[in-house]
Amino acid sequence: MDLTQSKLSLGFLPHSSHSNEIANDTVSFQIDSSYRSPPHHLVSGVPLQLMEQQTTPENKNVDLNEKHQQTNAGSMDLNEESKVGGEEEEEDEDKDVEEFRILGHSMCLKRRRDNNSTCATTDSACSNMLSKRCHTDQNRQDQSLESRRQSVRAWGNQSLQTADPDIFEILEKEKQRQYKGIELIASENFVCKAVMEALGSHVTNKYSEGMPRARYYTGNQYIDEIEILCCQRALVAFGLDSESWGVNVQPYSCTSANFAVYTALLLPGDRIMGLDTPSGGNTSHGYYTPNGRKVSGASIFFESLSYKVNPQTGIIDFEKLEERALDFRPKILICGGSSYPREWEYSKFRQIADKCGAVLMCDMAQISGLIAAKECASPFEFCDIVTSTTHKSLRGPRGGIIFYRKGPKPRKRGMLLNQGDGSDRYDFEEKINFAVCPALQGGPHNNHIAALAIALKQLATPEYKEYMQQVKKNAQALASALLRRNCRLVTGGTDNHLLLWDLRNLGLTGKNLEKVCEMCHITVNKIAIFDDNGTLIPGGVRIGTPAMTSRGCLESDFETMADFLCRAAQITSSVQREHGKMVKCFLKGVENNKDIVDLGGQVEKFATQFAMPGQDL
Repeated sequence: MDLTQSKLSLGFLPHSSHSNEIANDTVSFQIDSSYRSPPHHLVSGVPLQLMEQQTTPENKNVDLNEKHQQTNAGSMDLNEESKVGGEEEEEDEDKDVEEFRILGHSMCLKRRRDNNSTCATTDSACSNMLSKRCHTDQNRQDQSLESRRQSVRAWGNQSLQTADPDIFEILEKEKQRQYKGIELIASENFVCKAVMEALGSHVTNKYSEGMPRARYYTGNQYIDEIEILCCQRALVAFGLDSESWGVNVQPYSCTSANFAVYTALLLPGDRIMGLDTPSGGNTSHGYYTPNGRKVSGASIFFESLSYKVNPQTGIIDFEKLEERALDFRPKILICGGSSYPREWEYSKFRQIADKCGAVLMCDMAQISGLIAAKECASPFEFCDIVTSTTHKSLRGPRGGIIFYRKGPKPRKRGMLLNQGDGSDRYDFEEKINFAVCPALQGGPHNNHIAALAIALKQLATPEYKEYMQQVKKNAQALASALLRRNCRLVTGGTDNHLLLWDLRNLGLTGKNLEKVCEMCHITVNKIAIFDDNGTLIPGGVRIGTPAMTSRGCLESDFETMADFLCRAAQITSSVQREHGKMVKCFLKGVENNKDIVDLGGQVEKFATQFAMPGQDL
């Protein structure tokens, strides 16, 4: 046998001369792994299998035939012990056994048969096992992917009640509170079903930072369509020409809108001037408390000085306003407020703004719906910039909006409009848009913009005009009903949707009446008013009619509400006499009060007669 072709590599284990044991002359050899894939030119390079080493120290000269018999006997013993094979198998195996001697050591080698059925069976079994394992692994992988997909579906398609029972329960309680109560807060309203559907729609998923056709992200082609349509509808709703007016519908609130205007046109420390908050203005127009505390960003970053109403009449004192404005020289003069029940005389504001060189800005948040319906005087003829919320009398989603002039300037306008560059065109658009985003906000709330577009479409309908006419009728009916019951109103009445109830003649505080009304399921909000000496006292509440008008209430229904309000005032007076005006003492007096419970029942019975817009109630 040619050993080179058999690819055998031999090695001997050396024995130590210092050992007392019998010398170990065991032969250790390896078969080179390269013969598993022998070169094609080594035809006889067949792998060999060692059966048994046949040499021992005592019988090195044993006849080869005898060793061959021992080898066969050993193989038979092994086969019998392992219960594998038979005599025919042994005979076949003998044919594949070859004996040879290496350095006096007898070796027995077994060739691996090329067409061994056992190996074929084993290979087949291994192949089947591998196939099954691969199939099992693939099934497991497929099951894992499907499980993950199902997990996403389960998470994404759960109802609110299933996903978060706690929030669902709270929301249901709030729904019942609105349904069973009388909502008289002037800045609140009920939106329609279409607006609520848009607010809860899939457009809330999209991030669209930037302006239409100039976004920071792709995939906004339909978001652009929504915002452009919303802007177009805003101009139409207020009868504005797109050549002379532009609009930004991205602000999150009117406060955000106002601050964006300041940021666009002013430097830190520049001066603004608006109606004093206790006189009916808004804190976003700049306000300091009597001890000098700055309570809004407008007062923190800019210098503000307020003008006030006449304490005897509750009407804006334009003579003092002009005197203050010419001394203070604000860069922005602001008209509009939160609690002013009379018309705004925009022409007078325009004259003062021109005299002191100021931009004239109107915050029409409270009365924007009335303006759109032409039930109040419009500021657009006189003002340079107009801001608003979108959820009060406008009856849309909660947010803000900014209108600004563009195109050529009229000849007579405030000096600041030219900004020293001699320009005869307005440059508000770019500055305001940049102030909104990226200066102050990130991505707009697309669900709000879509909902606002829906509300603005309704503003242009005859039905909305009828609704706003009814809002005014209801406010006047409520005012008349309270006056007939010897109640006192600031300015003696109202020209819009709200009225201010002066409680001084009843000896009540607005905070205490507000609390009793709330316990009776009536919501109003306390306000501070000026007494006859000009001192600020917490002696009033503000009442508005838009929300209950949205539920279908008419003049006669507000007569009933006037009875409820007067009854609440009587309960408040009784508790104050017994427990005092101090909050802690007063709250103890209203606990488990039978009169409050009885009035609350009457209010609930009355309120549940009227449907809730957008809800199955």
